[in-house]
Amino acid sequence: MALVTMFVNGQAMSGGSLNDALQNAKFVGKVDTAPKYRFYSVRDEFPGLHPVTDDGRVVPGELYEVEYDVLRDELLPREPVELELGVIELADGNGSLSMRMRENALTADGVVDISDAGGWRAYLGAQS
Repeated sequence: MALVTMFVNGQAMSGGSLNDALQNAKFVGKVDTAPKYRFYSVRDEFPGLHPVTDDGRVVPGELYEVEYDVLRDELLPREPVELELGVIELADGNGSLSMRMRENALTADGVVDISDAGGWRAYLGAQS
């Protein structure tokens, strides 16, 4: 079976409500993106990153090796409509699949730029 890498930065991370979708994937480790993204909270329910040409930030997350069928059958069907599958750049210069904010979702109600919060968990921790 072919494996791809999948970067996750929200509910699919360890302990998150979607992490069970990655139970058959191999946890590679904690990683950061290259500083080319803005990071958003959507109604404080889930985050999304979006590529930018300037003023980007590093977004922390986790990297998994996953088979295509796990993505197709387990993870992608549970992702919110505001997100789409794309390819991102990691801090080490490698690429990875990741969910990204759809362009038309950036201005939706309840979307807040949290790029300076230090990641999804840090943002949620600061809210409580």
